Amino acid sequence: MAAQSGKDLLIKLDLTGAGQFETVAGLRATRVSFNAQSVDVTSLESQGGWRELLGGAGVKSAAIAGSGVFKDQSTDERARQVFFDGETPDFQVVIPDFGIIEGAFLVTSIEYAGTHDGEATYELALASAGALTFTAL
Repeated sequence: MAAQSGKDLLIKLDLTGAGQFETVAGLRATRVSFNAQSVDVTSLESQGGWRELLGGAGVKSAAIAGSGVFKDQSTDERARQVFFDGETPDFQVVIPDFGIIEGAFLVTSIEYAGTHDGEATYELALASAGALTFTAL
């Protein structure tokens, strides 16, 4: 895979619940991580004393983080509403030349910052809240 522009990694939010996804406005940096817990099934009979893991048995999760500036009132308001209402709407994460991850996420934190001589910024963190789907690009 050739190098990709970071601006092409997009976090999109379903604004209405009808599958209408819009890019969360003003993001400058985004990060996606996928995790799977391991289930240790090592016993006294494990070959050579090596740890053994049970495949496909652990809990899977995904985390998304983004930071940026305020630009678009509708997506900023929607993200804030999702947090305060404790909703788990569908999000899409577009990873260039890889695919689209889609599913329910909980907004686990929103942080706001600003300096007297600069722009207002925010940071957003999401945690997966159900099964995710992957569509290859």
